[in-house]
Amino acid sequence: DVDAFLKDNSPQAYEKVVDRLLASPQYGERWASKWLDVARYADTNGFELDLDRPHAWRYRDYVIQSFNADKPYDRFVREQIAGDEMFPGSQEALVATGYLRAGSEHLVAGNIDPDESRQEVLTEIATNVGQTFLGMTINCARCHNHKFDPIAQKDYYALEASIFGYVETEYPLAPRAEAEAYLAKTEEINTRLDNIRAEIDKLEKPYRDKLNLEQVKAKFPDNIYQAAAKPENERTPGEELLAVQVLTGVRVSVVEVEKLMTPAELDRKKALAAERTALLKQKPKPLPMAEIVTDGDYRFTPLGLGDNTVSCPKCRIPPAEGGSYLHKGPEPYKVPKSYFLIRGDVESKGPEMQPGFIDVITYGKPPTVIPRPDGNTSGRRLALAEWIASPQNPLTARVWVNRLWQKHFGRGIVSTLDNFGKMGDQPTHPELLDWLAVEFMNRGWSSKQINKLMMMSDAYQMASVFDDATDSKNDLENRYLWRFRPQRLDAEVVRDSMLAVGGNINLAMGGEPIFPYIPEDILAGQYRGKWENTPEGPAAWRRGVYVYQRRSLPYPMFDTFDHPDLNASAGARNVSTVPTQALTLLNNPFVLSEARWLADRVTREASDPYTQVDLAYRIALARGATENEIGVGMALIKKQSLESFTHVVLNLDEFLYMR
Repeated sequence: DVDAFLKDNSPQAYEKVVDRLLASPQYGERWASKWLDVARYADTNGFELDLDRPHAWRYRDYVIQSFNADKPYDRFVREQIAGDEMFPGSQEALVATGYLRAGSEHLVAGNIDPDESRQEVLTEIATNVGQTFLGMTINCARCHNHKFDPIAQKDYYALEASIFGYVETEYPLAPRAEAEAYLAKTEEINTRLDNIRAEIDKLEKPYRDKLNLEQVKAKFPDNIYQAAAKPENERTPGEELLAVQVLTGVRVSVVEVEKLMTPAELDRKKALAAERTALLKQKPKPLPMAEIVTDGDYRFTPLGLGDNTVSCPKCRIPPAEGGSYLHKGPEPYKVPKSYFLIRGDVESKGPEMQPGFIDVITYGKPPTVIPRPDGNTSGRRLALAEWIASPQNPLTARVWVNRLWQKHFGRGIVSTLDNFGKMGDQPTHPELLDWLAVEFMNRGWSSKQINKLMMMSDAYQMASVFDDATDSKNDLENRYLWRFRPQRLDAEVVRDSMLAVGGNINLAMGGEPIFPYIPEDILAGQYRGKWENTPEGPAAWRRGVYVYQRRSLPYPMFDTFDHPDLNASAGARNVSTVPTQALTLLNNPFVLSEARWLADRVTREASDPYTQVDLAYRIALARGATENEIGVGMALIKKQSLESFTHVVLNLDEFLYMR
């Protein structure tokens, strides 16, 4: 590529390179990694269980495909917030809503008030929507009016009301009729299985309760036993809490229960077990699934992991009016009531809230609800998406072009990418930011066109080696772009670059994540969560954007090179220089392996040490070696090996930095 560029003497030589890179499939992968940082994407839920999200990768692939297709940014925004409302039945739009559920989520629900848990999730979503699309810290108005920006607490709860109906579910990626038939059949079988389970529980309950009480009597003082032995309707609140805690803490085996059951009860249980086995065989063949968001009623959330351990007696009391988790019609969907929370406390409900937006950046009276023809969703999220992606919104376009600028220049025009408020930094070039935002919208919200505009600028094509004493004195941090800002490669790109120069990179796109090697002694200490080392080979040599993102165990090499915390949104990555980075480059088995691959590649293409050194520089650094460098390299090859030399090349700062 470098040779072809140097041989092209036309005035359009540089522009041709830019166009080729923008058209490359790898463009989408590169920019997707930037977006996924902001969207707080991971393949697990986080917290202590850190459960696997087996279909989360489909959202990652959606983002890659969207960037490669140069999907207009306003549509990209709308789909992620309300794809299910915009295009019901569209698989792409449904997958896009995975953005709303991309954050970490506490799933040990049994000991948590469901309203409190729900509020934490809503706060997480509202926070990310505000930061990602608007550059606003709207979450600071959850408990009181914002201390620095003109955001009232009522604005926060009006915006929260816009997303309040959201629930998480899975949807088959199949033609709509087939998908709905699959869901109906699966629900029918699951309902029958639940009924069987309930009948078995009813048969076992008297004997299980008797054995549980015997264990409580044997293990606990008499006053605790007396509380557990009391009928539920006679217990005081304190006794109820105590009874729940001790009774859920004892375990009785099925064998012990069956010893006490009558022959007739055992026969009935055996028949129910046979019926259950037959039902399981009738389940339809699994279809590819997507983790999506739609509207529903969170108060009817199906029981999940942790719900069999309840220290909160009220947590399982369903609403008196009845309902269902997902809307089933035929009447139009009705959003559960949401309230203004005094001091942000779910136990201190104020007035009921209606959907709305942030007043200070709202022009005119945009609709807060856009009714949907099928009545299956509220239209609130769609109205929110339309407000955010509107050309009249003063922040959306500015925030995105500022993110694009930061990725190219290493610093945003507003350096606090997620905070355009009073506590954020002032723009260094406000007129430029305004012009870019307007140009962006005038060009159809095309990210590729704005990327090209930035890369074709004189500012982007400057050299980083330029120095000027006056400029250094007046602008030491290079805020006004008097030279190019050197930038270290992102963690994934360090790994990708090694695979590329080694010649063994696998550019296959999309699909399930990979698990690069992590030593077994590290995995042995992980009693929960998933990491299944992918065997060394092409399957493991895919680009870093496809590496499994586990919140409780980030891939160590990425972590060393400042991959952001997977539990939070990251507008810009931290860049550190620490000893563990040098030690990783010297000792990491992956780095040593790629040094061998590079040495083998050089050996195949060059036979003498002089040419080998020069070729290694051309492959790894995109330039020929100087005579002095060739001399040093040849001496190292003679004293040790070509592999030792290629290992040194992969350790050069020139390999790790873009200048």
